[in-house]
Amino acid sequence: MKWRKNLWTLALAVMLSGASYTMLVPFLPLYLLDIGASPENVNMWSGLVLSSSFLVSAFLAPYWGRCADKSGRRRMLLRAGFSLAFVYFLGYLVRNPVELLIVRLLQGVASGFVPAAMAIVAASTPKEHMGFSLGIMQTTLLIGGIVGPLLGGSLSHIFGMRFSFVIAAAIIFGGTVIAGMLVKEPENNATAVQEGGMLDDLKTAFANRQLVQMLCLLFAVQTVAMLLQPLIALYISELQGTMEGAALTAGIVYSLAGIAGAIAAPLWGRIGQRRGFAQVLTIAFLGAGMFSFSQYFSADIYQFSILQFLYGLFVVGVFPAINTIAVSCTDPNSRGRVFGLTTTANHLGSMTGPLIGGMVSFWIGIRPVFLITGGVLLALGGLVFLNWHKRDDAGECPVAAEREK
Repeated sequence: MKWRKNLWTLALAVMLSGASYTMLVPFLPLYLLDIGASPENVNMWSGLVLSSSFLVSAFLAPYWGRCADKSGRRRMLLRAGFSLAFVYFLGYLVRNPVELLIVRLLQGVASGFVPAAMAIVAASTPKEHMGFSLGIMQTTLLIGGIVGPLLGGSLSHIFGMRFSFVIAAAIIFGGTVIAGMLVKEPENNATAVQEGGMLDDLKTAFANRQLVQMLCLLFAVQTVAMLLQPLIALYISELQGTMEGAALTAGIVYSLAGIAGAIAAPLWGRIGQRRGFAQVLTIAFLGAGMFSFSQYFSADIYQFSILQFLYGLFVVGVFPAINTIAVSCTDPNSRGRVFGLTTTANHLGSMTGPLIGGMVSFWIGIRPVFLITGGVLLALGGLVFLNWHKRDDAGECPVAAEREK
């Protein structure tokens, strides 16, 4: 089977998926105002609408992962893609905040496109190319996240926010059709029937110590990454001394980390494949922590922008390393469930981070939050170093080693 064809097809599909999602999410508060939310309660509705999808998706991700392992990951990919296209189109039809909340809940139910794509890539890629392949997938997801807001903002300005839902539906529909036509799933892993139920899956997963460690690391780094998301624009206004133009500047500055990540992700994958993913995790955590910590001392917007870019170069290395270690330490027939669990950890972190960031910044201000995020990342780097620095290759674990004997 041509694993490169799967990789590049799914990389494109994941980029389109990321673009279709991010072209809508940043502008949902504005859409809420258009459909009847008052300026007084729009923040409440925004919190509910944004977090509801993450919450539902986090709980359902292990179930969809199990279905992928049992019924075929390609089938789950198509199920998620076409379902998301339908749900996005429903967003075009809503008339009030309650209906939009329902649509977001349905979006959480329909989720699973990216984990299914990751599982197919992991199942079809030779072990010696695993880090590179997962790095490419992370890169295209980041590129989608950069393109999406630019596209969504332009369409909203020209046609109005409502029309963006139609375009988002068309984009994810097109990506799903392309994947359905070109992606081939390895036959030996496509229909592996699993005994037991969801509870047995969770017991097996939590008995795998290294998998649990990877899930905890993923939750922690995603929480830290999202901690500052609602605060960037306010911090930039402090550096500028005015709120005028802060939203545009924040969008540009925030995208710098994504651009840096898109450049660096496949490189981190290659380095991990050669030198071991424990080293990648250690260096990535320490580098991201140092540059996040340094942002506390930014004197102006230019210093802050440079530090954001450098932070993005390092923090992106964490994700392909965690995914590769998690894949290496589990049975090949459980890849769908592994990526379901990583999705749960990711989404719980995405939901927790902004909540903590908002509360902490309310108590002590925005600038000290950078000291907290930097300190946490540096501590995580130290923990990884203490746990795995003696291993020749942290991409392997006892489970993987025994399976190869």
